[in-house]
Amino acid sequence: MVIRAYSEEYLSSAQNILGHAVDFAVVTLGLEPDVFAGSFMVSGVSRQFAAGNPRYVAGMNGCELVRQILAETCMSFTDSEDAMFQDRSPEYWAGWALAYYQWQSGRPFMEILTPVPLSRIIGMYPVFHEMDIRQFADHMDELMREAYPMTRLRMHRKNNGLSQSGLAASSGVALRQIQLFEQRQRDINRAAAVTVMQLSRVLHCRMEDLLEPGFPEHGLPVADRGSLT
Repeated sequence: MVIRAYSEEYLSSAQNILGHAVDFAVVTLGLEPDVFAGSFMVSGVSRQFAAGNPRYVAGMNGCELVRQILAETCMSFTDSEDAMFQDRSPEYWAGWALAYYQWQSGRPFMEILTPVPLSRIIGMYPVFHEMDIRQFADHMDELMREAYPMTRLRMHRKNNGLSQSGLAASSGVALRQIQLFEQRQRDINRAAAVTVMQLSRVLHCRMEDLLEPGFPEHGLPVADRGSLT
């Protein structure tokens, strides 16, 4: 059960736009990567981009995206003419790779960039920029697991004040199955939809809120397996 926020048809455009945005913000405007990322994370732009709003993932260029982010967050800056170079900088690669990982994992940008700052992703360029994008995604998955060791199912269960046995009784899902999901010994993403639905109803959340994002066993579309050229 893999849920993407937007069609793969928009992915290449989204990567290109966010790549140019990071390059323009950091290289041309001279903003600190993590300062810009902070503005991006709290802006409505990040939510619209992650949701695949065509205006943001296909309808503007990276420079325009940056200006909207900075305007929304009232961040002062000295503007410059649009600059989108053919040579791909580490900053461009970081935005390009970040857009891919957000799409592939389904995590909000805030959830990605809080434990792994944009400056750290830029620093991954020498190691990963010539590799298959899946290797970058796998590495990010490892970092996300370190940052968020608790499964989403367990987090929502605890937030609802339920024990595992209480959730089992209320949902009709076997206690042992819930335990295996929370221990990551069984992949909830491969569970029957009715099982996830039963759990989500008791936990007052959407079905996709219980899925584990970014696991390699999700599989990646064939079109996304090339590296950046």
